[in-house]
Amino acid sequence: MPERNLEFGKYGASGLKGHEAVARQLDALAGYIATPITVRRGLLVRLHYLTRTDQARAAARAAGLTVTDRTLRAWLEGTRAPSRRNLARIEQAYRTVRRHNVSRYLLARLNREGRGTRVEFHPLNQSQVDRPRQRVVSYRSLNVRHWDRIVQAWANDDDAALDDAWVSDAAADLGSEWGQYEYVTTIGFAA
Repeated sequence: MPERNLEFGKYGASGLKGHEAVARQLDALAGYIATPITVRRGLLVRLHYLTRTDQARAAARAAGLTVTDRTLRAWLEGTRAPSRRNLARIEQAYRTVRRHNVSRYLLARLNREGRGTRVEFHPLNQSQVDRPRQRVVSYRSLNVRHWDRIVQAWANDDDAALDDAWVSDAAADLGSEWGQYEYVTTIGFAA
């Protein structure tokens, strides 16, 4: 695809890919539990979220939390503590289930019945690039109307699909300058 950066950062520019910034913002909007999983309260809240209904348990199992009911009960009662690997599995399962639970709500809020959501593109950081090599990249804002593929790829944790959806459905609307915003400092929007 033309305008894709092959050697980003070669001259000192820094930033992150646009779809990664979008994923961070969607994660922030998802409202994850702030208490770390290493604290007993954080572990209990995550376990309750993953085990409160049969549907939540099935989703947790599908997300990779495959322990017996006896082990889950021991963790909830505090008679046993999960290993580091199981803590990582609990955290990953929690994030996966939370993304799927919140995605429908976020999609409705972002699409706003076809009106879309205003998105701010903050350009990459060129402070470490030599003066003659710096290019003029300004702050841009754009109204994104189609969030379906973007939110679906985020909910499925599919990085390649999110990149494709972000470039095709949002960044392409920037016109001929869309390649300048492949890497950004941040992307801001609210839902």
